Amino acid sequence: MTADAPGLSLRRQLLVWLLLPQLVLWAGGGLLAYRIALSYAEKGIDQSLTQSVRALARQVKPIGSGLLVDFPRAAQDVLEQDPQDRIAYMVSSPPGQFLLGNQRLPQPEGMSPMAGEPLLYSAGFEGRPMRFVAMDVNYGEVNAPQTMRVQVGKSLAVQQRIARELIADMLAPLLAAGVLLSLAVYGGIQRGLAPLTRLTAQLEHRSVNALSPIGMTQAPNEVHALVKAINGLLGEVARNVKQEKRFINDAAHQLRTPLAGLISQVELAQRETSDPVLGARLNKVLTGAERSAHLVHQLLTLARTETTARREPLDVAALAREVARDWTPRAVAAGMDLGFEGEQHLMLQGDALQLREALSNLIDNALRYTPRGSSITLRVSQGAEETVLVAVEDNGPGLSDTDMVHVFQRFWRASEQPGGCGLGLAIVREITRRHGGEAKAERVSPQGFRVVLTLT
Repeated sequence: MTADAPGLSLRRQLLVWLLLPQLVLWAGGGLLAYRIALSYAEKGIDQSLTQSVRALARQVKPIGSGLLVDFPRAAQDVLEQDPQDRIAYMVSSPPGQFLLGNQRLPQPEGMSPMAGEPLLYSAGFEGRPMRFVAMDVNYGEVNAPQTMRVQVGKSLAVQQRIARELIADMLAPLLAAGVLLSLAVYGGIQRGLAPLTRLTAQLEHRSVNALSPIGMTQAPNEVHALVKAINGLLGEVARNVKQEKRFINDAAHQLRTPLAGLISQVELAQRETSDPVLGARLNKVLTGAERSAHLVHQLLTLARTETTARREPLDVAALAREVARDWTPRAVAAGMDLGFEGEQHLMLQGDALQLREALSNLIDNALRYTPRGSSITLRVSQGAEETVLVAVEDNGPGLSDTDMVHVFQRFWRASEQPGGCGLGLAIVREITRRHGGEAKAERVSPQGFRVVLTLT
């Protein structure tokens, strides 16, 4: 069962949900203010264009069937000056037929201005957006009516510049206020989450066996409720661990003693009898008793490894050499070569009793399932990122790819050879996990089997 991947931290979630609406409102407010500024600037341009078109229309006076243009040069220069604020004008009669000003201005599409009433519209002229006003003036005889159209256009550059300046003047203080508000929100979140940070630090620096209650003097009610719940859980776990330890000790006493007595009695009976049939039966009883004793020992060891692990400074290389020396007599009796290779000294934080049990299980497993005349090597070396690698390798028949998947499963055995119970490698894996590492089984070329422990 794997743990779910951690999601977004509470601090980041609070920042997102507090600052994101502020950013959205700020952007929306800026866009709305820009639209309003453009609208007011357009209204100002429309008023200016309306006044200009009426003034220009007054300078063109109908006389009978003709027109008198009274347009001083100074007024024409004012209209035709072309800084960034471009102004264009045209007088045409009939509408669209050039008389005065720019020769071609865009006409209003889909509508015609009423006589004497200005018509405002937007269009592009010479590659730039402009605002135009058109006004028609009727003149001529009754039997020969004519229409004159006066148009004036003004660039929107000034409108857009005014809008941008207005937005800059409005949003710059708002942006500064938003930054200050964001800093205040971040500081408030940091202060509000400080009790949770202290609680996390207390839990992280606790050892596995530290099940005493957590003390939190100054914290919000919600954090106090969380601490109270954690303390209740720690108390329950402490009671269960104490009860389990008591059960393990009682079981060790109640199971080991009778089995040891049974084995002793069977061995005495074997020496006292000369009946081959009875001897064969006693041998089967002895094998079963020894297997039961081994199973009890492994079960108790597994229970201990799942409850406690005291991490202390430990020389793993020295421990491995000592274990190899302890198992050498049994290896010699089994006709095998047991050796040690690797560093002379390698230090880490570990439980000496549990690591000794893990190495003993690996060597015992190799002695049980490796044929006579094989060699077994215990290696200790420095791994990557300050890890320690401990490996037990043999040149026996090894396992198939199908069996390699099950090697660390409890009560799984690769063969029905008497003596094993299928818990040795499961105990090794549990002890390795207790030391923050992992156990890995590998096939050796051309033949053989190797278990590598990565300890941190």
